[in-house]
Parts: sequence; structure tokens; C-alpha cells
Amino acid sequence: QLQLVESGGGLVQAGGSLRLSCAASGGTLSQYTMGWFRQAPGKERDIVASISWHGTTTYYTTSVKTRFTISRDNAKNTVYLQMNSLKPEDTAVYYCAADRNVQVLRRRPEDYDSWGRGTQVTVSS
Repeated sequence: QLQLVESGGGLVQAGGSLRLSCAASGGTLSQYTMGWFRQAPGKERDIVASISWHGTTTYYTTSVKTRFTISRDNAKNTVYLQMNSLKPEDTAVYYCAADRNVQVLRRRPEDYDSWGRGTQVTVSS
């Protein structure tokens, strides 16, 4: 069973940056499509970005395009989310997730098989 641990969250002022990391163990990350999701209080868990197993195909939700970058280092079994120009509406718990389906980049939380516990990102205005 793939285990995922997120890190890098915190409190940042609007316009600032954070880099989230997701370290995997118990499996080989290159066998998975990876995604970052977020969930704000009282809201559903939504996809932020996803990346193919080889790292050459990515997806971003509209609200984070041009500001966030997803990347992966399969040799280090780690996925990253670089977040720039942060806004208060980016405040949420951010989750890393793995999908065993490597043919497509899926967007629904129920399509992902393994999850981390999340890391809190708070953006102050």
C-alpha cells in the first residue's frame, strides 16, 4: 500500500509563495498518476493539479493556472506543488493523492487510490 506524507504548508501573506512536497513510501511512484487536491472548510475536496507518471502531461484547475506548478521526481519518490501569488481563497487543507490508472489524468477524488493526511495552507489578506 502506497503511503503519502505531505509537507510544506503554513501561513503566508497574500502574494507569497509556498512549495508543498509529497513523499511516497511502500511503492514506486512512477507507477502512479499523482494529484494535488484541496478542501476548504464546508466545501468539497477538489482537484488542484495532476501529473502523469512520466511528468510530461499536467492538468490545472482554472483558478490556479499560471500560479501553481506541479512536478515530480520519481527517483526521489516525491511530488511537488509550487504555489506562487497566493490568494486568501487558496486557503485550504492540501492533499496529495495517487491514482493507479496511468492512462489518463483523472479529476474526481474517488478515482484516486491512496491519500496523504493533508497539510494546511493559510493565506492572509
